[in-house]
Amino acid sequence: VQLQASGGGLVQPGGFLRLSCEASGSVSSITGMGWYRQAPGKQRELVASLNNDRSIKYGDRLMGRSAISGDNDKHTVYLQLNNLKPEDTAVYSCFATAIIGGAIRGYWGQGTLVTVSS
Repeated sequence: VQLQASGGGLVQPGGFLRLSCEASGSVSSITGMGWYRQAPGKQRELVASLNNDRSIKYGDRLMGRSAISGDNDKHTVYLQLNNLKPEDTAVYSCFATAIIGGAIRGYWGQGTLVTVSS
């Protein structure tokens, strides 16, 4: 499974961004996709995840300001980030879980930098 993330950039406080993550390769094996983020000097944390059963989990810090959605035909998940704050500045990384050869495996895409600054 390969993951290609896009959509990061510079945004002013209060602004919004939409991140995309497109999966390729063994997409039929994917059981879920989502996003983590890591700010400088901080631990990586969950932003949101979306499973094949349509269940969604949000991390605490962006709950209410983010929305994850998926397009099965495009093998893509989207992360809408709203009312962004400077503390949301981080590298946002896409991940996927898949069942390959009977085992659950995790995959990461390259990170996309989100900078919130005036």
